[in-house]
Amino acid sequence: MSAATPDRREQILTVALVAFSTTGYHNTSMTDIAAALKVTKPVLYQYFDSKRELYLELLHFVGTDLVRAVTDSVRQASSGREQTERGMVAYFTWVSLNTAAFSLLFESSARVDEEFTDIVREFEDLAAQAIAPFIAADVSTVDQEMFAIGLVGMAETVSRQMIRHGRAIDPIVLGSTLAQLAWGGLRSVGLSHQADRE
Repeated sequence: MSAATPDRREQILTVALVAFSTTGYHNTSMTDIAAALKVTKPVLYQYFDSKRELYLELLHFVGTDLVRAVTDSVRQASSGREQTERGMVAYFTWVSLNTAAFSLLFESSARVDEEFTDIVREFEDLAAQAIAPFIAADVSTVDQEMFAIGLVGMAETVSRQMIRHGRAIDPIVLGSTLAQLAWGGLRSVGLSHQADRE
């Protein structure tokens, strides 16, 4: 039996990502993945004990990668408006480059099977928690978190609709437009809170 290698593991994850995002968890078997890789099933089991383990690793990898892409971009901004725009552009850039990965998280079995739904929610919460401190509006910490959840939900919903209808995603145009909408709302809430205190 040949030794497991990192390159082979990455190859398995790449092929499994396409398979799971296309046909879903229940309709994809380890046999299907092995056939796509042109290897035998025992080769897959050198790396993953089960289909469930493989799927869970993919969900964690994809979710972490998305959160990192957005937070790294937002962290480089110097103003609230720029943070909002950078976050939106980064989100849509990631989606445009990782459509299968996005579908795995938000369009496939992970979204409808109770077994995996908690993991998807965990990454939605992580994304919101990571973004919340960067929301530069005159609001409470609780409101920051609530608005962050709204921003993540808006980006996710728009991405799902664009993919579902086969529309091309221009990250800069789409991200900038939605950022203007979001920032206008955030700024007006902050100004309203200031007026209430005067």
